[in-house]
Amino acid sequence: MRRELTTLDKATADYVAKHLVMAGDLLDEDPEAALEHARAARGRASRIAAIREAVGIAAYHCGDWAQALSELRAARRMGSKSPLLALIADCERGVGRPERAIELGRSPEAEQLTGDDADELKIVLAGARCDLGQPAQALALLSNPPLDSTRTGQTAARLFYVYAETLLALDRTNDALQWFLHAAAADLEGVTDAEDRVAELG
Repeated sequence: MRRELTTLDKATADYVAKHLVMAGDLLDEDPEAALEHARAARGRASRIAAIREAVGIAAYHCGDWAQALSELRAARRMGSKSPLLALIADCERGVGRPERAIELGRSPEAEQLTGDDADELKIVLAGARCDLGQPAQALALLSNPPLDSTRTGQTAARLFYVYAETLLALDRTNDALQWFLHAAAADLEGVTDAEDRVAELG
């Protein structure tokens, strides 16, 4: 992002940078304020991919799927190097187009994703399948390759949680409980309510 800002004059770059820093700082606690800061940055430098990406991410956190989709697509067209495909696919779900999310999952770009980026997309695609009333297909997607229950971290916790939810949708309660336990063990930062779900089911 700093490299992209060097294309601006110093005063504009400083103005934009301050708003982007504020957007990043506020994103979790006050996403609407973060969005306002990101929009302020866009108002001065709308042709920079990183700024459009920042607006898109803030809008995503606000649940403004249409705006997020527009901004993230713009960032990608401008050459953003960030892995935005999972966010874009989730925005398609948000605006009521799960089929488009699934199409994105079949794209060459999707095939090139690895690690957490690939898992984030998998979570979105499983959600899209469930949106369409296809939990069995969602489970097949999540199971290939088989999940490693010893993983930890945010992405692993969310992946295990979605897997457990999908098992529950298929009335496999005991299996779901086991994967909620795995999600709780993986969730070192408390991003899910897996422990509560274990208590409910246990």
